[in-house]
Order: sequence, then C-alpha cells, then structure tokens
Amino acid sequence: MPTTSSFQTGAPQRATSTHANALAVRLEQGARALTAFAISLTDAEWQARIPHDGRTVGVVVHHVASVYPLEIQLAQTVADGKPVTGVTMADVDAMNAAHAAENGAVTKAAALELLFRNATAAAAAIRALSDGQLATAAAVSLYDDAPLTCQFVLEDHAVRHSYHHLAGIRRALRR
Repeated sequence: MPTTSSFQTGAPQRATSTHANALAVRLEQGARALTAFAISLTDAEWQARIPHDGRTVGVVVHHVASVYPLEIQLAQTVADGKPVTGVTMADVDAMNAAHAAENGAVTKAAALELLFRNATAAAAAIRALSDGQLATAAAVSLYDDAPLTCQFVLEDHAVRHSYHHLAGIRRALRR
C-alpha cells in the first residue's frame, strides 16, 4: 500500500512550466492528504455511507482515484484548443452511479494503490503542459459551452477533487 511519502516532493522531474508544476504539487498534496486520512480509517469507517451522497467512504476514495485519467483527458483536450462536447452533469451523475455499483466492495489497499498510481500519472501529465496550453481556452459542455482555460478545468476537477471529497468524508465521519 502506498504511503503519504510515496508522492512527489514537488520538484519537477524535468524542465516544466512553473505554473504547471505548482498545479501538479497541489494535486499531489491533495492526494497525500486523502491517502493519509484513508489510511487512518477503521473498516467500519471505510464502509460508512456519506449522507446526501449515498456512496461509502471507500467507494468515494476509489472514485477520486479512478477519475483522474478522465479529468486529465478533458484538460488536455482544452489545452489542445478543442472543445469538450457532449459531457453533461447527468453524464457525470450516471458515471458516478455506475462506478459505485461496480466498486462497492473495493478494498482500502486497492483504492489507495489506484489513488497513488493515478495521482502520480496525473501530476506528470500536468507537468508536461506549457504555460500556453494552461492558458488555452475552449468551450466546455459541462459548463454550458463557456470558454474555459485548461488551467481552470484542472483546478476545478483533478486538482480540487481529492480536497473536495476529503472534506465531505471528514464531515460524514465527524473527524
């Protein structure tokens, strides 16, 4: 099982945009925080349902890990100046429901391994972006075709995701 020290230290692996590296560092920090919290959970807490969401804590941790590749793909689409089309909130809700149904018995070890692997890959993909790509805007259907920058898409999805769900899990468990 990965540990919180397994993630990058924030130093870029190669020449990279300062802005891209800062985004990658924030993603890694969020993944580390979620990992550290998840490691501390009892089996009962791992199986606890999150109010107003319905998914278990374990499923939500696995969900964060499993969507990093999709979130990065959407940001890369925008970075290439292409619109993101056909993605609606209903699609996101359906994807999340299907994920929960398929992964209800996910183990802590499996979820944390996926979280480590996908967060590491997501951070590397972010570090590969140039300042120009981060500043590129394109229409994003999830936001009513508003022209959004790649950086915004990253911040509102891949970078924010672990922080957002960690806060919800903490509230649900009152920790």
